[in-house]
Parts: sequence; C-alpha cells; structure tokens
Amino acid sequence: MSGLGRFAALLGALLCIAAAGDPADQLANPTREARARGLFRETRCLVCQGESIDDSDADLAHDLRQVIRAQIGAGKSDGEVRAFLRARYGDFVLLRPRFSAANALLWGAPFLAAGVGAILLLRRGRQGVLPEPLSPEEEARIAALGGDGKA
Repeated sequence: MSGLGRFAALLGALLCIAAAGDPADQLANPTREARARGLFRETRCLVCQGESIDDSDADLAHDLRQVIRAQIGAGKSDGEVRAFLRARYGDFVLLRPRFSAANALLWGAPFLAAGVGAILLLRRGRQGVLPEPLSPEEEARIAALGGDGKA
C-alpha cells in the first residue's frame, strides 16, 4: 500500500471513530449505554423523519439521545422511556409504533378504499353498458347517408 493509500485509510478510520459520537455523551455503564443505543434505533428523528436518532446528526436527534440517556440514567425501564417519548411527541416518534385503533385505521384505509373501488367497478361491469337502440328517425337518416344502420 502506498503512503497516500495508508494516509487515506487512516483518515477514514479516524472519521469513523469521530462519527461514533462524543464519548462524554455516553453513559458510564456499558449495559445502560447498550439499552440507550437500542432505544436510539427505535426512535424517529423528528427533523429527518426517515431515520432513527441513532443515524441522525440533527441537533434535535442529539437532544433526544440526551433525554433517553438521562431517563435510563435515572433508572427508567425501556417501556417507561418509550411511554415518556410517546406522551411528549406522540406515537410518530417511534419507528415501530404500538398497535392502536387509530394506527389500524391509518394502515387499513388504503386497502379498504381499494376494495370498495374494486367492488364498484365489478358491479358496474356486470351491469353492462349497452347503447340505446336507434330511433326510426336516426335509422332513416343513416339510410339516407348510404349506411344500413347496423354497426
């Protein structure tokens, strides 16, 4: 490996270590920190919305990580921390929200709408849309134009 390649590899390794987070932010107890990291992966970044606070660099994600660490440091269980986050930010804050009637309606409504639409289309197709027969005047006009009136 050339000198430039070694330098690039070393720089990449240092950047990966720096991206892992500030060690001063981490909990002293490795078990509690592991629990916090698990909760980070389950909690949605309210700024980014498509990623967890574990993956986000947003300031709010950093603040939420600190809130979760403080809750765990205070001896709260994972369920209590989730309940705190839901109470403060709503079910949306969890990447995998708990089952509720509102969530079921939210997820089921598109399927229900598609099913009702399919039923309506099938019923309309069975009725058939037949054209009305030509009146004697219309048949006479077609005959005068040189047609026989039959399609």
